[in-house]
Amino acid sequence: MPKSRTLFGRPHETDIVAVDRAISEFRAGRPVLLRSGERLALALSAELADAGLVQRLDDLAGGTAHLVLSAARLRRLGAKGRAETGILAMPAIDLGRIENLALKIDGKVDAPVAPASEIDNAALELARLALVLPAVILVPVSAKAVAGEPLLEVSIEAVNAYRAAQAASLTIVGRAPVPLEGAPDTEFVVFRGGEGLRDQVAIIVGNPDLATAVPVRLHSACLTGDLFGSLKCDCGDQLRETVQWMAENEGGILLYLDQEGRGNGISNKMRAYKLQSQGWDTYDADEVLGFDLDQRHFDFAATMLKQLGVTSVTALTNNPLKVGAIKAAGLEVAATQRVLGRPNVHNVRYLASKRDRAGHFIDMDALMARAAPKD
Repeated sequence: MPKSRTLFGRPHETDIVAVDRAISEFRAGRPVLLRSGERLALALSAELADAGLVQRLDDLAGGTAHLVLSAARLRRLGAKGRAETGILAMPAIDLGRIENLALKIDGKVDAPVAPASEIDNAALELARLALVLPAVILVPVSAKAVAGEPLLEVSIEAVNAYRAAQAASLTIVGRAPVPLEGAPDTEFVVFRGGEGLRDQVAIIVGNPDLATAVPVRLHSACLTGDLFGSLKCDCGDQLRETVQWMAENEGGILLYLDQEGRGNGISNKMRAYKLQSQGWDTYDADEVLGFDLDQRHFDFAATMLKQLGVTSVTALTNNPLKVGAIKAAGLEVAATQRVLGRPNVHNVRYLASKRDRAGHFIDMDALMARAAPKD
């Protein structure tokens, strides 16, 4: 009879442990063994593929390997209108071909694109969780073929359930008063779990009345804008001005979420910035890398608010995706309020793109008037 509990807890808890380990293996450029029923396949990050390892995988594959690519990357490769993950057969695992298909700006589809299976989609989800490019080398294998190999095995069910499990497991691990410039009555509350690879933070400014609609901003971490004052975005302005507004208006809660680069991670954000410096639009740059408009999830943010006692919010955001996510998680959105940044020659195209392509509520005329010199 199978055990109902292990040292790590019940099955759903051990699944989280297995995926945590799988993410670490994947980010280290080592293959992970995915299981779907009786099917097994080795999944390896295409961007981290090592020549020696690829040769050994090719010997093991015997012509059965394939490359899993996101719909966004396939569209950029020439598969116009593609909306689903697809695969390309790899009779030989060729690093040059992988670079063309997964990494090159001017890469092109060079073979028929076949539909992805459940195990292919789980492999791509693992890549997204690991914050590497969404391109995976997949090698179907038998248990006998990999017997004795030091591989981490994880089920596709565990991979697919990981995000929701992490959101459900959020816990407060520390809280303390942290006086801020312009907002001395502020408390930081640290949560473990949720999205990303670090802890999540709620910043409670003042003493918001939890019996009313609490002013709330969901703010995704932006190292370049928040910390270094990058002129390429408006994130730092939104962060600091939201805290100031809350301090001056009876308080509120800002959730600082580990979702750098619209959920793509700092390394992919820098890749996108490099493409933007060459003239690409922010969303086109992400699509070249294989990402859709926005990879972020906000269900765990709603869990954080609920644990803080919030049931109704005034959402301080320009992003309709955030408003929809808060509502979908069961919280009331009593009102919304725009959060203005400062336009400049470096970010005006970025702001217009967010308005035109992602539906953000941005009034460019109001922003430009705000930036105009005062008499």
